[in-house]
Amino acid sequence: METKQLKLQAERNRRRLIEIVYNAKAGHIGGDLSCLNVLTALYFNIMNVNPENPKLADRDRFVLSKGHCVEALYAVLEARGFIKKELVDTLGRFGSPLAGHPTIEVPGIEVNSGALGHGLSIGAGMAIAAKMDKKPWHVYVLMGDGEQGEGSIYEAAMAGNQYHLDNLVAIIDRNHLQISGDTEDVMAIDSIKERWGAFGWDVKEMNGDDMQSIVDTFAGIDYHNGKPHLLVSYTTKGKGVSFMENIAKWHHGMFNSEQYAQALAEIDARIDLIQNS
Repeated sequence: METKQLKLQAERNRRRLIEIVYNAKAGHIGGDLSCLNVLTALYFNIMNVNPENPKLADRDRFVLSKGHCVEALYAVLEARGFIKKELVDTLGRFGSPLAGHPTIEVPGIEVNSGALGHGLSIGAGMAIAAKMDKKPWHVYVLMGDGEQGEGSIYEAAMAGNQYHLDNLVAIIDRNHLQISGDTEDVMAIDSIKERWGAFGWDVKEMNGDDMQSIVDTFAGIDYHNGKPHLLVSYTTKGKGVSFMENIAKWHHGMFNSEQYAQALAEIDARIDLIQNS
């Protein structure tokens, strides 16, 4: 998919995400919005996946380590054809198979996740399995920046280097805000690039708010260099909704009907702009 079409798809996914969270009356909308561009690029441009055969043997694997942002994943899985709109509309209702974190009962989801710090270890295990079986598929793990305070991440980082997991790509959604404030006030993680480089990872930085930067960065990955890959994705919490951007309370905030209408209007304006450009 060309970059313009990816931008358009991301905005359509963003609009649908707003609807999903508003209708469910729950969700981690700020982080959902900051990682949505990357999720769109992964499912529509990067990963080898097939919604008609979600368990395709040689499919690429994706792990949403920051599982509390599952609403963004639902929006993308729906758009990609893994799950139906009617199912996504049940989120937040009694008896729905959709939860506030990923579960394997949902087509297209590989593992139950959301206990922060676990996703990279799971992804490393998957990547080791692919190496042992001489399989061509890749593993992609999306983490939060607040999640970087979890010690298990660094055990997985050491394992990635030890086993030369060049089929493993970890992404940090670097929006600087976690539930209790700025990451650098809660548990400072700068400089990420030097830290992960010291662990032996191939580290790249990208503008996660810009689709062209995302596409170019993924295209520059060398999957045969003997090193695991880390992409630091610099993003904006609440990206794409003006009154949410860079505001910590929108980590888990809920918008009213007037804010809902404003959010949709802003996104619709961008959709029109892209379509007419």
